[in-house]
Amino acid sequence: MSYLDNIRTFVRVYELGSMSAAGRDLRISPAVTSSRISQLEEHLSVRLFQRTTRSLAPTEQGKAFYGGACEILESVENAEAQVVNITENPKGSLYVAAPLGVGRRLIAKQVPEFLKEYPEVKVRLRLTDRKVDLTTEGLDLAFFLGQPEDSTLRIRKIADVARVLCASPDYVETHGKPRSGDEIVAGGHECLNLRFPGATEFQWRLITADGAKKFRVMGRYESDDGDVLTDWALAGHGIAMKPVFEVADHIRAGRLVPVAEETPPEPIQMACLFTHRKGQDPKTRLFMEFVIERISQVVRDTTVLAQLPR
Repeated sequence: MSYLDNIRTFVRVYELGSMSAAGRDLRISPAVTSSRISQLEEHLSVRLFQRTTRSLAPTEQGKAFYGGACEILESVENAEAQVVNITENPKGSLYVAAPLGVGRRLIAKQVPEFLKEYPEVKVRLRLTDRKVDLTTEGLDLAFFLGQPEDSTLRIRKIADVARVLCASPDYVETHGKPRSGDEIVAGGHECLNLRFPGATEFQWRLITADGAKKFRVMGRYESDDGDVLTDWALAGHGIAMKPVFEVADHIRAGRLVPVAEETPPEPIQMACLFTHRKGQDPKTRLFMEFVIERISQVVRDTTVLAQLPR
C-alpha cells in the first residue's frame, strides 16, 4: 500500500471527520481506511487522530500535518500535469456540490456526457440545499443559488434565475388567489419555506411598484429540501417560492399556478464557487465550462418565462 494512498486517506478523514465517511468517499472499506491511518501514524511515530467509540478528532500533530499533506497531493497533481496533456485527457476525482433542485434537474444530466468525453475523470456529485464549505468538505466546485458568504472564493456567474410564487389550483380555490405580497401577508396565507441553518425568520424579497421589498411571511411548513416544498405545493398545502426552471413543467401542466403576479420575486443568482487553486485544475475548469455551456440557456429568465402560460 503506497504512502501516497495513506496521505490521501488521511486528508479525506480529516476533511469529513469520519473514518466511515472517508471510506465511502474513497470507495474502500472501513478496515482499509483505519489500516491506512494506522500505517501513516506508525510511519510518523505520532497519533494523528483521537478516537473514541463515538467521535474522532484530529490531534495537534494531525492539524499540523494536514496542511503539508494537502501540499503533497497538490504537488503530485501538478507534476502529473507536466507530463500528461491534461487539457485533452484530464483524470482524477472531481468533487462537486449543488443544491438539490439544480443538481437533479440540471447538473446530474450533464455528468454522463462529460464522463463519456473524459473517461479518466470520476465525478462525485453531492446534492444538498444546505450551505457547503469547500475547504473543510474537500470540494473542487460548488454550484449555488444566491450570494456566497466567503469573499475569498472565486465566483463564476451563470445567470440570473427567474423565480415564481406558485400554489396548486386546489389551494387557490380554497384560500383565494393573492395578487401581491401584501395580500399574502394580510390574508394569512400558508407559505412553504426553505430552512437554512441559523435562519430565525422567513422573508421573501419581491418586486413592487416602489422597488424591491422584503415581506415577512408565515407558515407552518418548512424544510431544508427544496423538492419537499414543491411536493407540498402540489399537494395543496401552501404557496412556494421556486426557481422557474424547477416548476415550469408543473405550471405548464396546470398542476401549479402562479400567484401574487403583481409582485414577482427578485431573480436569484446562479453561479459556481471554487478556490483559486481548484480553478487552475484543468478537470475542474473543463467540467465547469462543460456544464455552464449546457445549462445557462435553460435558467435564463426570458427564455423560461416566455414558455409559461399567462
